[in-house]
Amino acid sequence: MKIIRATTILAVKKNGRSVMAGDGQVSLGDTIMKHKANKIREMYKDQILVGFAGAAADAFNLFERLEKKLEAYRGNLPRAAVELAKDWRTDKILRKLEALLLAIDKDHTLIISGNGDIIEPDEPVTAIGSGGSYALAAARALVAHSDLEADQIAMEAMKIAASICVYTNDQIVLKELPSQAGNE
Repeated sequence: MKIIRATTILAVKKNGRSVMAGDGQVSLGDTIMKHKANKIREMYKDQILVGFAGAAADAFNLFERLEKKLEAYRGNLPRAAVELAKDWRTDKILRKLEALLLAIDKDHTLIISGNGDIIEPDEPVTAIGSGGSYALAAARALVAHSDLEADQIAMEAMKIAASICVYTNDQIVLKELPSQAGNE
C-alpha cells in the first residue's frame, strides 16, 4: 500500500483576523490523484476552523469526533482537543489513524496528534503537512516584514510552499473566522 501524502495547512492570526489556508492536492505515491480537495472545515457555529494533513478517511473520522467533542464542551476548543487526544491515544482503533489536525478559534491555535500531543505554538502562524515548514517560514517572514493582512500572508505563503513542495499545489482554499478586531 502506498502512503497517501497530501497537504499544507497554514493558520495565520494578525490584527484580530484568524485565517486558515490549505492546498488542494491529494497524492498517492508519486501520482497526483486530486487537485481541488478541501481540507479545512468550519466547526461549532463557524467559530472554529480545522484543517488536516494525512490520510483523508482518518481525518474525516477525526473531524467528526472533534465536532462531537466541541458540541459536548460548548465550543471550548482546548477542552475538546484534550478529550479527542485522550481518545485518540487510548483507543486501539483510533491509535492507527494517520492524520494531524490544526485547529483555531479566536483565542487558540492547536496542533492535535495521535500521540496525545496538543501543541499551542507561541507564534501567530502555524502549519502542518508536507509543505508546512515552507509555508510556516514564508508566513513568519511576511508577518515580520510586511504590512500584509492575515489572508494575504496566508495566500502568499501557500503560493511559496506550492512552488517548493511536490505534495502541495496552488489550488488554495482560504477560510476566515468572524473578525476579532483588536486582538493580537
